[in-house]
Amino acid sequence: MAGRIEARLAELGIALPTPAAPIANYVPFNISGNLVIVSGQIPLQDGKIAVTGKVGAGVSMEDAVAAARLCFVNLMAQVRAAVGDLDRVARVVRLGGFIAAGPDFTQHAVVMNGASDLAVEVFGDAGRHARTTIGVPSLPGDAAVEVEGMFEIA
Repeated sequence: MAGRIEARLAELGIALPTPAAPIANYVPFNISGNLVIVSGQIPLQDGKIAVTGKVGAGVSMEDAVAAARLCFVNLMAQVRAAVGDLDRVARVVRLGGFIAAGPDFTQHAVVMNGASDLAVEVFGDAGRHARTTIGVPSLPGDAAVEVEGMFEIA
């Protein structure tokens, strides 16, 4: 029987993918005490990067927000792989967002809201988190967005 978070994902029309394997010398997540720290996730969909390029220079805001949302979907897939059941998530503690954009782009926070808004949609008040959002010149595989996360588990 699906738990309450899996049921909420179904309501939102979200199916979690198979977690992405690392592409370099790192692990997808670490568990330390009651924290799950998830490595940065890019907007992978069906094994391919769904949104590539620079936000504001070829990548629309709409596509960038959708990419951040997809990154959070991939974070949840890693958390489920780490702990087996998303109902164990007591709180989304922190998200870190990296937005590939040119030097004149200033709407990084708007892009990152794609991930943050989904965290709250899925986990309710437990999805409210601390956050850092940074603009960068490029990301692995030319991804437009990358999001890392820290989750408290019960």
